[in-house]
Amino acid sequence: MSTLTLYSAPGTCAQATHIALLEAGAPFELVQLDFTQQAQRSAAYLALNPKGRVPALQTEQGLLTETPALLAYIAQRFPAARLAPLGDAFAFARLQEFNSYLASTVHVAHAHGRRGARWSDDAAAHDSMRAKVPQNMREAFAYIEAHYLPEGSDWALGQDYSVADAYLYTVTGWLPSDDVAIEEFPKVAAHYARMSARPAVQQALAQAKACTPRLL
Repeated sequence: MSTLTLYSAPGTCAQATHIALLEAGAPFELVQLDFTQQAQRSAAYLALNPKGRVPALQTEQGLLTETPALLAYIAQRFPAARLAPLGDAFAFARLQEFNSYLASTVHVAHAHGRRGARWSDDAAAHDSMRAKVPQNMREAFAYIEAHYLPEGSDWALGQDYSVADAYLYTVTGWLPSDDVAIEEFPKVAAHYARMSARPAVQQALAQAKACTPRLL
């Protein structure tokens, strides 16, 4: 029986949490919101999650939001899956650093191309934000290419797979829609290919495709 419920939407950062839950072997129910119908702003969803965004993870103790927090929770709740360096304070902080960078810098750069109304009511400003997205995403991924994905390692932070890899895979998948080719970053591109072959990633993609987005 499911003990967790993941609220998601196609094409969003919630995919990282979805992959992590599958990697952990966690029992969960997937609920996809229909953003085309503004389901994230429905009274029912706002009563659950006043932020009106995804991902959100309903647990037995209450609701959790924000991708870095959800990924850390899954890694800590299901330690046997070895999805984070839980016994190494520095390495765990490094994982949190990386996930925070994806959330606070890379995701925000991407969102400026689609959610300009969050920052300005000026249509001309929205156009300016959209025009800047490719440059900002290139700069962010150049930083990732240079400072993460160590040489000789398959994964974002070293030799061991972690929840950071699910998050990087998800955000990397946005690059083509931002007019940036993944292949511009060889280590990122190789990581994306390795991730695409993982059974949990393939399962997450199949489940998301089969789960009809809906209103609550």
